[in-house]
Amino acid sequence: MSGAKKFVDTLVANRKVVVFLKATCPYSAKARSAISSFALKKNAVEWIDLNGRSDAANIQDYLLKVTGARTVPRVFIGGKFFGGGDDTVSAKENGLLADTLRSVGAI
Repeated sequence: MSGAKKFVDTLVANRKVVVFLKATCPYSAKARSAISSFALKKNAVEWIDLNGRSDAANIQDYLLKVTGARTVPRVFIGGKFFGGGDDTVSAKENGLLADTLRSVGAI
């Protein structure tokens, strides 16, 4: 899992927003739509589609360690775990997502 740890930790530390998702997952689509509804700055978001990745299970196992769940999506903003799909949609509706994206310079 050390490769997965390094991959996840490096991305989360170096990008304003990182979303681990699966393109076929409806919750991933909801989170992507919520985040994409903002005028995001170039290169602010890294979308990591786990579908077809040979290391997907290792990444999800590591996400379980750091977020408490291995389900997708797993959204990180400003180096911190933000939430899953429903959390992200709710945060868009109540203004928290916009505030958080703004606070890290993603919008």
